[in-house]
Amino acid sequence: MKTRNYKFSLGVFLLMFVFVFTYACNDDDDNDLQPLPIEKSIAEIASGDANFSILVKALAKADLVNTLDGEGTFTVFAPTNDAFEELFDALEISGVDDLTAEALLPILLYHVIGAKAMSTDLEVGYYETLSKFMPGNYGIKLLVDLSSGVKLNNTTNVTTPDIMASNGVIHVIDKVLLPPDVVDLAIANTTFSHLVAAVVKADLATTLKMEGPYTIFAPTDAAFEALFMELGVDGIEDLSAEALTPILLYHVVMGNVRAADVTTGMVPTLNEMNKLDLNTSSGVVINGDSNVVATDVQGTNGVIHVIDKVLIPSE
Repeated sequence: MKTRNYKFSLGVFLLMFVFVFTYACNDDDDNDLQPLPIEKSIAEIASGDANFSILVKALAKADLVNTLDGEGTFTVFAPTNDAFEELFDALEISGVDDLTAEALLPILLYHVIGAKAMSTDLEVGYYETLSKFMPGNYGIKLLVDLSSGVKLNNTTNVTTPDIMASNGVIHVIDKVLLPPDVVDLAIANTTFSHLVAAVVKADLATTLKMEGPYTIFAPTDAAFEALFMELGVDGIEDLSAEALTPILLYHVVMGNVRAADVTTGMVPTLNEMNKLDLNTSSGVVINGDSNVVATDVQGTNGVIHVIDKVLIPSE
């Protein structure tokens, strides 16, 4: 009986030893599987990839290498060499050497968000970039669409997402992004297709691409469709340029007026015969019945506020 108990105790001990040893080994294995710290910065990753040689040259010329090599957290949408070559062809230049540092800086900063955003973190909407409207230091906005992969400003695709760096993340893109003016912002957003068609028909695109700055109260497509129904027309094609011009000018205020700067009162517009009646007691309401539903879409020559009803001048 004693021998049997001894054998039983020895067996239990051995079983416990095997269990503890196995657990310890598994624990060591788990520790071994922990991800190693990412040692290369965004600038170092770009410098080590031949596909980004033009981007690296542009960063050096604009004196941005140290920024993207240093501390901070960034999301960089990185154009490939092919993307830059396409831009050079469009600009009819031979390369980075034909662009000044002053010209490159706002373009390159328009590819950078000052926070880490993995592709799975991105949401549909506008993101503020490090490219700034001055005075005011307001970030120029970049539009993200996710209906088919990740698309930027309705023109540029993310082809390789989530390249991790020690100070953020890189998403590779197939086209160089240019900081947009207010017309470009409207064109990039399919919500404004009727507005864009109206601006083109009234021959106001060139005006609104000028230095400005302008504040645009931009009606959505739904707002225009409500107007079409009210007027008994099918669309912009049924309205003359002469009829559209005073309506469109009535949506434009001179100056870069951000939402925080809007106050209650009468505001002159580019339609010199008519002013806007702004009320800020509950949100921003224009002329008593048009609501500002989104604000501060900043461009290079002004800012857009989205409204839910087309404004009709009295004269």
